[in-house]
Amino acid sequence: MRALVTGADGFVGLHLCAELEARGVEVVAGARPLDGMRGDVPIELGDCEQLRRVIREIQVDVVYHLAAQAFVPRATADPLETYETNILGTARLVEAIRLLPEGTRPRLLFTSSGEVYGAHARAELPIGEGALPMPATPYAASKLAGEAIVLSSAKTYGFPAVVTRSFNHIGPGQSDRFVVAGFARRLAAIAAGGNPLFPVGDLSTQRDFLDVRDAVRAYADLGERGVDGELYNVCSGVPTRIQDILRQLVMAARAGVEIREDPALMRPADVPVIYGDNRKLKAATGWEPRFTLARSLRDVYEDARAATATA
Repeated sequence: MRALVTGADGFVGLHLCAELEARGVEVVAGARPLDGMRGDVPIELGDCEQLRRVIREIQVDVVYHLAAQAFVPRATADPLETYETNILGTARLVEAIRLLPEGTRPRLLFTSSGEVYGAHARAELPIGEGALPMPATPYAASKLAGEAIVLSSAKTYGFPAVVTRSFNHIGPGQSDRFVVAGFARRLAAIAAGGNPLFPVGDLSTQRDFLDVRDAVRAYADLGERGVDGELYNVCSGVPTRIQDILRQLVMAARAGVEIREDPALMRPADVPVIYGDNRKLKAATGWEPRFTLARSLRDVYEDARAATATA
């Protein structure tokens, strides 16, 4: 089997490439030509013809489409950039697949987000794939639009496609722009003698956190055995307060911190609590998470500590 991974030089992409290679899959790493980064092949989501040429030449069986603008605050500040990458970029990739001769079109796995669900009543949780999407941010709206493009095009033009609705991923190598890695990096700096003042936003929100190494196993499983035209939640199925995440990281750092709420860090339109139902994924693939939250957080903190020591 041969697979193309878009966004291969990103946090999730690096882990997915490692997982696929461990399974004996020949991986073609695709990276957007941005900031000097390259994969095995350059991927430019703004150029449909380039995408078609690359996919035709490398002749892959599966395309894992991870490339996206995934940072919610950035999407809120510049929604048009996010729509360009996440909606139009996805549409160009789909069009590149459509233009290939029948019989040569690869399967497409599109990674969407649990953010598309928006706020639902607690009685509706854990939220399943049949729930009404109610995106509350430009990022979530862009991902829902990408889903529609992938699934409708696959049905119209006759190529196989699967969509994941992925909840919060954490693990080693994540950018400290994201909350868990950001907490860990700041705590590592404090443990190394930095200022103990620790400003925070709303710690009461609850999210569904899944280790990235478990998430990419789910992607690989669905790339092999997912049912075409279906949506699958990729999640732990367990809600965790951000406050509890911070508490465990503080314990890992063994550092004295002064935690203070900062109104500037509060997000507009934040969803108070959301967590997913992963039974459909388990039934389709036999997948089960292997990493506990405690193990994931220890690994995140150790990664941050090592990065701080070499900075």
